[in-house]
Amino acid sequence: MEELDRKSVPEFREARKFSIILILDNVRSMHNVGSIFRSADAFLIEGLFLCGYTPQPPHRDIQKTALGATDTVSWHYYSTTREGIEAARQLGYRILAVEQAAGSESLEKLNWQENQKFALVLGNEVTGVAEEVFEYCDACVEIPQMGMKHSLNISVAAGIVLWELVRNRIGK
Repeated sequence: MEELDRKSVPEFREARKFSIILILDNVRSMHNVGSIFRSADAFLIEGLFLCGYTPQPPHRDIQKTALGATDTVSWHYYSTTREGIEAARQLGYRILAVEQAAGSESLEKLNWQENQKFALVLGNEVTGVAEEVFEYCDACVEIPQMGMKHSLNISVAAGIVLWELVRNRIGK
């Protein structure tokens, strides 16, 4: 880890984070939750809001894919996604659903201003972001897809969206 110049847990906790929160809307798979924790750590984001029946640490199946990221990434549990969204809004975050929906904006066109904070709502593996959650979001973004399959695993989608948001902020 030293050769890779990785942060220690205390260094990670003290590091300046990107102003991004992921809000997980009734995600069912512990492996997906663990993988999203790992991506949240990799991209140094503010944290995760686990909502509804989204599983919470500690659990061995989350740990299996998180590989210790539950020790570094801040997370909070909310009984409903609406509560998580309201908490993020009170902290000054712009709420974006990540979903293929009418009126959604293509991810690469999203313009992130210098001091803008984003809370990204990622939905259930089968049903996506719940219909009633959209009314609490400021906008909806989608990942462009060109193949026959027009869906991605939620943990893959989280990684893509996080990379797109932070890639132009690295070093700023």
